[in-house]
Amino acid sequence: MTRLPTARPIDRLIAIMARLRDPERGCPWDREQDFTTIAPYTIEEAYEVADAIERADMGALKDELGDLLLQVVFHARMAEEAGDFAFDDVAAAIADKMVRRHPHVFGDVEIASVAAQNEAWEAHKAAERQASGGESVVDGVALALPALLRAAKISRRAARIGFDWPDARAVIPKIAEEIAELEAELDGASPAALEEEMGDLLFAVANLARKLDIEPETALRRATAKFERRFRQVEALAAKRGVGRDLDALEALWQEVKVKEKKDHYEDTKKE
Repeated sequence: MTRLPTARPIDRLIAIMARLRDPERGCPWDREQDFTTIAPYTIEEAYEVADAIERADMGALKDELGDLLLQVVFHARMAEEAGDFAFDDVAAAIADKMVRRHPHVFGDVEIASVAAQNEAWEAHKAAERQASGGESVVDGVALALPALLRAAKISRRAARIGFDWPDARAVIPKIAEEIAELEAELDGASPAALEEEMGDLLFAVANLARKLDIEPETALRRATAKFERRFRQVEALAAKRGVGRDLDALEALWQEVKVKEKKDHYEDTKKE
């Protein structure tokens, strides 16, 4: 039996992955994976980390961070097999980057505020992109990001050269304009035209969230969770009271659930 190192958990994990990928004695499933097949799992694990944080479940967060770390180890092992880089190279590169981007901590640069730090951070990133051959401020925004998040990032990059609204209120007329254009396409428009107008509307909304310093992906996830929670209560009440597919009756139940939820929240706040 192969003995695995016990000195550090990370060394043990790296050895386990090497064993799983062993061409002769490894796991058939692990051996046949590549970067493309593993990427969806990596994305999924990142979302599960976010979900554990949202639920404030520290036990789940520990487990999900482990699952996410496994993804990093998996990718690094495949790269090592190809002769490109290994896990230590990944760790060294991010350590070097953190030192480089924090000269106020690891050097003698003075930064007075969080806002100034954010500005310096973005300046470092922009310089790194330019040094690596990037030609546009919007270069390097990952295509695999969730669409709302990528929209906010792209528009934030554009804002760096002054292509932006002056404040959040100035975005609202643009949203109204996009709604009007979408409404105009409702009668007889092609699916492609409707999709384009819908995309323009969502992009404008993502910009409003950015101007309000709200993460649009988080806001939508929480809104969806709220809808799901309330809808489940509506379903239960509808079944209990024999309400069928009557929209007015279902809407009345929805309003009842909302009122009760707000009342319960108020009572909980008073107790605190």
